[in-house]
Amino acid sequence: MRLDRLLANSGLGTRSQVRDKISKGSVSVNGNAVTDASFHVSEKDSITVDGQEINCQTKLYYLLDKPDGVLTAMEDKRLPCVADYIPPELLSKKLSPVGRLDYHTSGLLIITNDGELSHRLQSPKYEVPKIYLVTFRGLEWTAEEIDTVSKGFSIHDKGYSESIAPAVLTPLDHSADGTSRACLTLHEGKTHEVRRIFAHFEKEVTALRRIELAGVKVSEDTDSCGTFRALTQDELNLLFKATGMV
Repeated sequence: MRLDRLLANSGLGTRSQVRDKISKGSVSVNGNAVTDASFHVSEKDSITVDGQEINCQTKLYYLLDKPDGVLTAMEDKRLPCVADYIPPELLSKKLSPVGRLDYHTSGLLIITNDGELSHRLQSPKYEVPKIYLVTFRGLEWTAEEIDTVSKGFSIHDKGYSESIAPAVLTPLDHSADGTSRACLTLHEGKTHEVRRIFAHFEKEVTALRRIELAGVKVSEDTDSCGTFRALTQDELNLLFKATGMV
């Protein structure tokens, strides 16, 4: 593959932007400076840009700490969406969010162009654990309610019976403002599932944040909301292991 194409596919900029870097001598392949944009390379070559080694892969993997009030979509004419947090040079790389977080749910969202990984992370077959930090109003969770959640139960909030898979509910603390917090670990992804589970037990969710997916984590507080970064190799390994891709 041409050097300029590989660099552009790796998210380092547009083809013209990477050609400019190459012509200025900023790019080295296997320790040797290359100024020819048509120089042929592979993903196995060691490539540095401005002295920093880069990950030259056509499959891209990112993490977005989605803020509250942002739509999980790559385009929307009315509302803020996740594409607003992705660098412009990556918008042509066929990236998509894995699954969705509700408009008023913040936290961890994987963004990738790896269709197989995306499919597996969302498939009930692989039971990928997702942990949510839930702030709510209502009575504290009883041992009986926690046991019911752990065994799975039926919900009827849509006019028909629907099964909710077993989940792990861990009460955390109670604040002076009357709200409480709990962690809920799910292995499926029904629409509005967390809020529906809490509502079933007469508890109103006031804030919801996904803090972990298959071992990949973001902080519990919202200070990092809006952060967009590449996944580390260790984080990728966690996702691949959870989905049987290693």
